Amino acid sequence: MQAKLCVGFCVAAACLFGQAAEPTREELQRVLDQQRHLLRDWAGLNHYGSDDSEIKPPAPGEQRVVFLGDEIFENWTPFFPGKPYINRGIAQQVTPQILVRFRQDVIDLKPKVVVIQGGGNDVAGRMGGGTEEMMADQVTSMVELAKVNGIRTVLASLTPVCDCYSKVMRRRQPGRLVEMNDWLKEYAEKSGSIYLDYYSALSAGGEMKKEYTDDGILPNEKGYAVMTPLTEAAIAKALAKKVSK
Repeated sequence: MQAKLCVGFCVAAACLFGQAAEPTREELQRVLDQQRHLLRDWAGLNHYGSDDSEIKPPAPGEQRVVFLGDEIFENWTPFFPGKPYINRGIAQQVTPQILVRFRQDVIDLKPKVVVIQGGGNDVAGRMGGGTEEMMADQVTSMVELAKVNGIRTVLASLTPVCDCYSKVMRRRQPGRLVEMNDWLKEYAEKSGSIYLDYYSALSAGGEMKKEYTDDGILPNEKGYAVMTPLTEAAIAKALAKKVSK
């Protein structure tokens, strides 16, 4: 176990700091703590576990929606105030981890709709990375689980990135993001899901517009303001569809 922790620590530190200046003791400790936590709870089931157990079943007529994904969702603020929407995003997760959480963080909460978002970290090589085929398999499994449980699905595109502040596009290559989005759009139509296109709204020339991000990866307040009405429209379309199993 110690050997695995050491290897994971070294890989994570290399990915995080790359060729930058030598990390501080505090930064190395933070990475080590993250790796220890990852070994204890790889899928992040404890992240929302206690919160999930306290959520009551939907009230009659409640249009509950669960947002399942990575840091793009977890960092969304303000998060649809006054709406019966539940945020289940976890930063830095890849699609296999998101899939493992699907029963606890989606099915057990009995939503009408689930908005599925993820894949950016797979492309960036976290947890060793994953091919488009592997990511497609995870998404397909989530959609199939939702269908069996009478939950409508919205498939959100991967969001664009930019080298506005640091070199992030070499790890999150626009070509791979576009390729995955093309598959998501095609599969949404095939599976009866709704495709939610964040990428086109946030990008120009294949890169995220600088005014929509403060780090080149995450949307900022202006970025989320663009995403909000698109999301509401996609949810409304999903709710209007008949549940198919």
